[in-house]
Amino acid sequence: MPHRSSGRLETPLCSVLGCKVPILLAGMGGVARWELAAAVADAGGYPTLGMVRESPELIASEVTALRAATDRDFAVNLIPAATDPALLDAQIEQCFALGITAFSFFWDVMPEVIARVRDRGALVLHQVGSAAQARKAEAAGANVIIAQGIEAGGHVHGRTGSFALAEEIMQDIRLPVVISGGVSTGKGLAAALALGAQGVQCGTAFLAAEESFAHPFHKQRVVDASGADTVLTDVFVLNWPKGAAVRVIANSITKSLNGDLLGHDPDNLPRDPIAWDDGAERYRFSTDSPLRTTTGDLEAMPSYAGQGAGLIRDVVPAAVRIERMVRDAVACLDAGSARAADQGMSR
Repeated sequence: MPHRSSGRLETPLCSVLGCKVPILLAGMGGVARWELAAAVADAGGYPTLGMVRESPELIASEVTALRAATDRDFAVNLIPAATDPALLDAQIEQCFALGITAFSFFWDVMPEVIARVRDRGALVLHQVGSAAQARKAEAAGANVIIAQGIEAGGHVHGRTGSFALAEEIMQDIRLPVVISGGVSTGKGLAAALALGAQGVQCGTAFLAAEESFAHPFHKQRVVDASGADTVLTDVFVLNWPKGAAVRVIANSITKSLNGDLLGHDPDNLPRDPIAWDDGAERYRFSTDSPLRTTTGDLEAMPSYAGQGAGLIRDVVPAAVRIERMVRDAVACLDAGSARAADQGMSR
């Protein structure tokens, strides 16, 4: 459970989202399933179910399981710009039928999609990689902006550091801003709040949680990696638009590129099956990461991780990760207040 001083961390965003601490679970496709989302919610954070390009049937089963496990609020993550329009329509309609009250969107801002869910009374959290996209999301009706920096794991839309991007966005818009990318500890959370952000979103820190649906191989790679072991590449691009870069832990595939990490065209990449999920083929160069259910050549698949991986030393329950973050953030903020007081008295 959250540290007894977690109230020290409450921001207006907590009231908007219905959480106790401003720590968001990123909507990691395949990884952020109901078990991880429930654990984050019960520990006081705000979870996002990662339902990127998933079937309406899976969305229904995941939402049902999550609601059976916790009564806390949550969002469903969809990526309109990287989803077939017919599937996206079915996903959104399923979410409406399930009474979903919050959506988390990513990649290109699609105003018509934001308007569609806002018209049904749902909140919209939109992750962006630039100040221009933040302004577009605000104009379209988004409620919360998630500023994703280049340090982030998984799909990365921008090329600016997370804190520099967040500060630029906060100068331009009036919405609550959440920082995402490279934040894995309480010190990072304290730094984000000190900057003026209203919270942080974490992916890597929760991927290496016991409840995450990532394969143990992937979790151990995060624990063993440093931030310098991660690379930004678009070679794992099958299923996504050309140029969609991801941050992963370097593996045999990225090393074979001899430094040519970017500029790969999915139309020119082979579809060689190297792994399977319940009989479904997973191709070399696809965006599919190894999950609990995956068998095959796990090493050749993308092990997503942000530059904050070097701060993750173990696989623990999500509640423990949040407890540590809250404890250390409170200690940092209290130490900063004490220093400020001392400086004031010495003048």
